[in-house]
Amino acid sequence: MSHLRLTARLNTSALDSRRGVVRLHPEVIAALGIREWDAVSLTGARTTAAVAGLAPAGTPTGTALLDDVTMSNAGLREDTTVIVAPVTVYGARWVTVSGSKMATQSISPATLRQALLGKVMTVGDTVSLLPRELGPDIPSSRATAALASSVGITWTSELLTVTGTDPAGPVSVQPNSVVSWGEGAGAPSAHGASGHHTVTAPKQRQAPTVTIDDLKGSQAQAERLTEWLKLALDQPELLESLGATANLGVLVSGPAGVGKAALVRAVCAERRLVELDGPEVGALHAEDRLRSVTSAAATVRDGGGVLLITDIDALLPATADPVATLILTELRSAVATRGVAFVATSQQPDNIDPRLRAPDLCDRELGLSLPDAAIRKQLLEVLLRDVPAAELELDGIAARTPGFVVADLAALVREAALRAAARASSDGKPPALTQDDLMGATSVVRPLSRSATEEVSVGSITLDDVGDMAETKQALTEAVLWPLQHPDTFQRLGVAPPRGVLLYGPPGCGKTFVVRALASSGRLSVHSVKGAELMDKWVGSSEKAVRELFRRARDSAPSLVFLDEIDALAPRRGQSFDSGVTDRVVASLLTELDGIEPLRDVVVVGATNRPDLIDPALLRPGRLEKLVFVEPPDAEARREILRTAGKSVPLADDVDLDALAGDLDGYSAADCVALLREAALTAMRRSIDAADVTAADVATARANVRPSLDQAQVDSLRAFSAAR
Repeated sequence: MSHLRLTARLNTSALDSRRGVVRLHPEVIAALGIREWDAVSLTGARTTAAVAGLAPAGTPTGTALLDDVTMSNAGLREDTTVIVAPVTVYGARWVTVSGSKMATQSISPATLRQALLGKVMTVGDTVSLLPRELGPDIPSSRATAALASSVGITWTSELLTVTGTDPAGPVSVQPNSVVSWGEGAGAPSAHGASGHHTVTAPKQRQAPTVTIDDLKGSQAQAERLTEWLKLALDQPELLESLGATANLGVLVSGPAGVGKAALVRAVCAERRLVELDGPEVGALHAEDRLRSVTSAAATVRDGGGVLLITDIDALLPATADPVATLILTELRSAVATRGVAFVATSQQPDNIDPRLRAPDLCDRELGLSLPDAAIRKQLLEVLLRDVPAAELELDGIAARTPGFVVADLAALVREAALRAAARASSDGKPPALTQDDLMGATSVVRPLSRSATEEVSVGSITLDDVGDMAETKQALTEAVLWPLQHPDTFQRLGVAPPRGVLLYGPPGCGKTFVVRALASSGRLSVHSVKGAELMDKWVGSSEKAVRELFRRARDSAPSLVFLDEIDALAPRRGQSFDSGVTDRVVASLLTELDGIEPLRDVVVVGATNRPDLIDPALLRPGRLEKLVFVEPPDAEARREILRTAGKSVPLADDVDLDALAGDLDGYSAADCVALLREAALTAMRRSIDAADVTAADVATARANVRPSLDQAQVDSLRAFSAAR
C-alpha cells in the first residue's frame, strides 16, 4: 500500500472541529488510491485513523489539515511530518469508552452510539461527543438534543477515551454497533475479541439509585407494582387457590425521562433484578438479539426474580422481523416460570409488537404521566436535598419548567451546579447553589419532550409589551391564560375552558407575533405547524402527523398548538381533488380537538387570512370556538409599533414618529417594521459610518417600502367578522 509524507497543520474550521476528519488535497487522495470519506491511517509518534475529506481550495498539496484531537491522537505537533496511508476499517461489533463521572452517569449507551456514529477510532484514541455529520452516508444526528439535556452546555467540550474495540484495529461505529461505558475488560462480547457473536450480557443491579419515597408523582403506580410482585412471587398460592395463574408481565409506559426504569428498580430494591437495555440489544444482528434475550431469560429462570427490558419498542417494534417470534417465545417461557416476573418499559406503547400484550405475557399496564408544577417542586427538593445551597424559591423554578420530567430536572440541576462550580472556582469560596444558577439553567436546558420538535421562539416579549391589539390580547388571555392560571375558578363555576381560538386578519398584522408574546406570558411550550407541512401523499401519513403533533403537545403540557395557515390544513370537506387527504386530515383534527381523549392543559390557536375557506365544523363550540379579528393597525397602533421597533434604531431628532404613523395609512405592522429597517439601510448607503437615521433616510425608504394591505381583502374580513 502506498503512503505519503505530509506536513500536519491545525484545521481551524468550526465545521470540522473535533469530528475526526483529516482534510487532504484532491491530488493526495488520488495518489493514495482512495475516495473522499474513506479512512486513512495517520502516523506520528503513534498511529491512529481518521476519515479523509477534501481540503478547501488553496490548501497546499503537501499539507494535511487535522483538528486538535486527531493531531493529539497521532502524537503530532503543528508543522511536523505525518505519514498518511490507506487503511482497512471494519464496522465495530462493540466499542467501550471512558469519560468523566458526569458523562458516564448521564449519557445512555444509545445516545453515545448516535454521537460516535461514523467516526473511525482505535484503542487509546481520544474522541469528542460532537457528531460527525459529514459525508454522504452520515445522517443528521439525533444525539445533539439528548446530549445537551443530559450533560448541559459543556457537552461540546467533553472528551472520551476509547478503551476497547471488537474487532481489534481501526473500527467505525455503525448503527448496529454496541457502544458502552467501560474499561475494555467488561466489553459485551460472548467469545472474546476474536469471537463471531456479540451478546449483551444482562446486568444484575445490586442497589437502586432511588427509593420509593423519592418517586414523587409515581408512588401510586409503585404501590400497585409492589402489590403485583408480592402476589406473583411471594404468595402465588393465593392466586392459584382461586383458579388464577401467578404469571406476571407488566408494561410500564410514559414519556421519555419520566422515571419508568427508576420506578421498577426502586420497587425491586430487595429482589433480584436482571436488566436488558432494549435499544442496545435491538441494535444487534438478529441472532445476537436472540442470544442476548435467551441469556437474560435463562439467568432469571435459574435463580428467580424480575426481568426488566427498558424501551422494549426498540427491541420489539410493531414492524417486527421473524426473530421477534423467537424472542417472544423466550419471554413467554420466562413469565411461565414460577418465581419469575417480567417488566418492560416503553415511551411509545403504540409502536410495540402487539403480541407483547398477549394474556400470557404483558397482561397488565402502568402509565406514568408528566409531573405538574407541584410534583416538579417535590422532585427538585429530592434532587437538591444533599446540595449545599442558599435560600431557594423552588415554586418559581417549578412554574418555569412546563413539560419537564425528572430527567430534565436532573439536567437542570447539573447545569446550575456547573454555574455554581465555575463561580466558586473563580472567587475561591465554598460552592453553593443559588436561585440565579437555577434560573439561568432554565434558559439553557430544554425538556426531552421537545428535543426533537420545532417550536416558536418565545423570547422575552410578553403581552404587556404589545402596545396595541387590546381586544386580541384580552381574548387570548381569557381563552389561554385564565384556564391555566385559574383552573379552580372554572371548576367552581362549573364550566369548561375554551378549547381553541382562531385569529384571522390580513397578512402582516401580527398574528404570529401576538402568539409568541402569549407563549412567553404563560410560560407555555409552543408547537408551531404551518398547514401545508402536515400534508403527505401517502395514505395515513398526514393523519399520523396530526396525531403525533397533539401527542407531543400533551407530553409537554401546558402547551399551545399554533396552526399557521390553517385554511390549507382544514379546508371545507368535499371540495378537494387530492384523493381525500385533506378530508381525512380535517377529520383527524376534529377528533383531536373534541374526541374521546380530552385535551388537558393544551390550547389550540389557528391563524389565517381566509377564514371563509375553513371547514365550518372546526369553528363550532368545543373546537376553535373563539374567533378573533386582528384588525389592521390604526394610527395609534402604528405609533406603538414604530416606537417598539425604533428602540434599537438610533433615530435623529428630526424623525417624528407620531407624524410618520399618521401618514402610513394602509401599512401593516410588518410594513412599519420593514420601513425602519429600510431607513437604516439607506443611512448605511449614505455613509457606512453613519451614526443615526435621519428624516431624509426615512423619506427615501418610504419610496421603496409600499403598503401591502389589500383594502378589498380587509373589507371582506370585516364583513366576515360582522356576520359572526
